[in-house]
Amino acid sequence: MDFITSENILLIGSMLLIAGVLVGKLSYRFGLPLLLIFLLVGMAFGTDGLGIQFSDMHTAQFIGMVALCIILFSGGLGTKLSSIRPVIIPGLVLSTAGVLLTALITGLFILWLSGMEWANIHFAFLPSLLLAATMSSTDSASVFGILGSQKVALRNHLRPMLELESGSNDPMAYMLTIILIEAITLGGGLSAGNIAVELILQFGVGGATGFVMGKLTLWLISAYRRIGRSSGNQEDASQATSMISILMIGCVFFTFAITTALAGNGYLAVYICGIVLGNATLPNHRGISKFIDGMTWLAQIVVFLMLGLLVNPHEMIDVAVVSIMIGIFMILVGRPLSVFVSLAPLRKISTRSKLFISWVGLRGAVPIIFATYPVVANIEGAGQIFNIVFFVTLLSLLIQGTTVIASAKKLKLIDPDAKEDDDFGVELADDIPTSLQTLTLTEQHLAGGNTLRDMQLPAGSLVMMIRRDSRYIVPNGTRRLLPGDTLLIIREEKSS
Repeated sequence: MDFITSENILLIGSMLLIAGVLVGKLSYRFGLPLLLIFLLVGMAFGTDGLGIQFSDMHTAQFIGMVALCIILFSGGLGTKLSSIRPVIIPGLVLSTAGVLLTALITGLFILWLSGMEWANIHFAFLPSLLLAATMSSTDSASVFGILGSQKVALRNHLRPMLELESGSNDPMAYMLTIILIEAITLGGGLSAGNIAVELILQFGVGGATGFVMGKLTLWLISAYRRIGRSSGNQEDASQATSMISILMIGCVFFTFAITTALAGNGYLAVYICGIVLGNATLPNHRGISKFIDGMTWLAQIVVFLMLGLLVNPHEMIDVAVVSIMIGIFMILVGRPLSVFVSLAPLRKISTRSKLFISWVGLRGAVPIIFATYPVVANIEGAGQIFNIVFFVTLLSLLIQGTTVIASAKKLKLIDPDAKEDDDFGVELADDIPTSLQTLTLTEQHLAGGNTLRDMQLPAGSLVMMIRRDSRYIVPNGTRRLLPGDTLLIIREEKSS
């Protein structure tokens, strides 16, 4: 017991973070998802590795809850309504009906598997559904991490659709998990009416509170800035950005807590709160986004390392065979069937797109966090549920996580001509009546001459920077321009 001191906890925690980051950097060479590496590092330091003992499910659940709030808020903050508007219907269908179908289809397979004499799992109907429900959502951290790190553009609005689904489907999986735990605990005493009321409350209260808290957070940010101006406190921009970012994080946790107290879904609320803020005008939006991104990466790393420490790999060996069968079934049957059935009414979505959506059904930290709930509730067989979910998550990250881009190429869903939005890392202050835009030059742009003074730019426009391949060039009137050069242009906004 003398080993468990504050200094040793800090020492071990710092070693885990450093080892995870360094090993994670090497993972790009092998094409492994970064979050899988952190799970493996945690396992390497755990009971069956270097021997660090960590088995507190209550603490793991709390840390996971905090991390998931930050991850979902960050996902909402980066979700632009303009990009999800064309895919909002399929995205929400996948995050609700798709999750429900995945849980039902996979649960029936687990029930069938439990009836086999050779199988070492023996779950009844409700525990089978509970196991499936914990794994029914795609993991937002995994999807955001993999799609965000790959500089490729997907056709048919697939990227915003997948990000919307993964960011909004965790609440449905959470509700199914909680409802099934209550049903098992009460001996199946929950009626269909009770379940329907609980779902409506969770979605209705969660959505409304998230929207209200998003607007309230915007008001608090404005109030903070007004107080600063009226008091004559001339804080610099970086300090203001840091304080506003901390204010937003505080509002995230308040949103989760107040929504849960009102019987709503806190995870849905923080995601919607993020969307409201992400689509509003924020001071130094880029600086705030970078701060939140850093917090998100820290949350992901901590939770994956912790979950790696939590599992005992030797216990997973006992359920390895059934876990592989369940994982393969979810990848090849459960997820694809739920996608094709739920999206069947939406005929504009092509078969190739549906196949790709089916393949990007990544499991990650969220299913493992949800798998701690049966353990905390002392559900019979909860230990097996946790180990199976962990094994299936590893399988999903290893098989699907390493082949996301390859499958997109195979299905011809990568758009090589798409240009990613780029403002050269420059952001203007809110009170400056100007805007930024980029222009990639073609032969037609240079038909009248190949210098800036030969180009007919609109009145009130000025070229600030030229990017040529990876070089940045300060412009002047005699600089020779080439097709493919990208110009950063500042334009004066006309007052109405």
